[in-house]
Amino acid sequence: MTPQQFIATLRARWLVVLLAFAAVVVSVSALTLTADRQFTAAASVVLDVKSPDAVTGALLAGMLSPAYMATQVDIIRSDRVARRVVRALRIDQSAAARAQWTQATGGRGEFEAWIAGRLQGGLVVKPSRESNVIAIEYTANDPAFAAAVANAFAQAYIDINLELRTEPARLFASFFDEQTRDARQRLEQAQQVLTEFQRRTGITAVDGRVDVETARLNDISAQLSALRAQTTDSASKRRHENGETVAEVMQSPLVNGLRADLARREASLNELSINFGPNHPQAQRVRSEIATLRSQLEAETQRIHASIDTTYEISRQRERQLEAALAAQRTRVLDLNRERDQIAVLQRDVESAQRTFDVLAQRAAQSTVESRTTQTNIAVLNPATPPALPSGPRVRLNIAVAIFLGGLLGVVLAMGLELVSRRVRSLPDLDALAGVPVLGAVGPAASMFKPLSAWGAR
Repeated sequence: MTPQQFIATLRARWLVVLLAFAAVVVSVSALTLTADRQFTAAASVVLDVKSPDAVTGALLAGMLSPAYMATQVDIIRSDRVARRVVRALRIDQSAAARAQWTQATGGRGEFEAWIAGRLQGGLVVKPSRESNVIAIEYTANDPAFAAAVANAFAQAYIDINLELRTEPARLFASFFDEQTRDARQRLEQAQQVLTEFQRRTGITAVDGRVDVETARLNDISAQLSALRAQTTDSASKRRHENGETVAEVMQSPLVNGLRADLARREASLNELSINFGPNHPQAQRVRSEIATLRSQLEAETQRIHASIDTTYEISRQRERQLEAALAAQRTRVLDLNRERDQIAVLQRDVESAQRTFDVLAQRAAQSTVESRTTQTNIAVLNPATPPALPSGPRVRLNIAVAIFLGGLLGVVLAMGLELVSRRVRSLPDLDALAGVPVLGAVGPAASMFKPLSAWGAR
């Protein structure tokens, strides 16, 4: 449709446009002027997302994410918060509210849920774009009631947020308390096993008897080594072919003295044999002394050899004793080492149980403190006050919108009627509808008549 056809249609159906326009404007104006006044009260809360937790001292990185603010908005709009508001304002105890619920639902459903849904209908939550402030607006017919509901939503949001934090902590505290009791029992059992083992063995984890027994073992081993060397030396001396060359014989003062006397007597015998002959009485006497000295020398040598044999036998007997003592001491040390190793294992079990108990006890104490905390990172920034001026209905805005919509509706109706029943209102309509060539156009009849004054003047 060309602009010429559009204007021609509006001029032809101006009455339809006017009636539609007037109907819309009058209806909207009447509804606006007769509607109840609405009052909007606003409360604002601020979220501290940068300060560390007052209990744990930790800074949760999730608070800095954009989803955190969206989550808080959803919490404010939740049924749980709305139900808390209903109970806080005691609306569920109102007879008038119950009568409205009965009339609206016929007594079906849950009364508190119905009231919470009605309250949510007038709630508007607006998070700030560049800050951590959330505005909570509520619109109602009564300004005082609107302010009370807005403040109740703000306080209920803070309470629910605190409950969402303390409820998991309370569950964790119960869980860690149970785990702590089990850990304490395991610690007591481990300590009891260690104590019983120490009582039975007579040693402790820090007992120095193992070191004493080890030193004694080393001492016996050293004594045995020295005794074996001595026994080996005695055995070699016993097996020596020439007993006179044994060190004990060579180093004996008595043997050396007898040998010296024997040498002097033999020299004297040689001299007497040369001077007086071998049968001289003095030579006979000296020869008898030489025999006596040799007998004494032989006896002393045999005595020294007998002493070496005795020493060997004693050494062998002592060696066997030391070997038995060494074996027994080695067994004792090994037993003590096993017992100390067992005590070390039991001690580590006790230490491990102690560490587990300490960690669980610390977590249980921390969870208990968190479950009892009354602090939250949310605070009321501006409480709502009863508004002095109504927020609705907006008369000027509604009338302006009605004027626009009325005019638009009139134009739409005019165009719709024109499309349903087309008329020839211009040359393009004649060409489009009849499909015949246009030879000429005659102007309006009014333009063909001149005024009487014009005829008289002529």
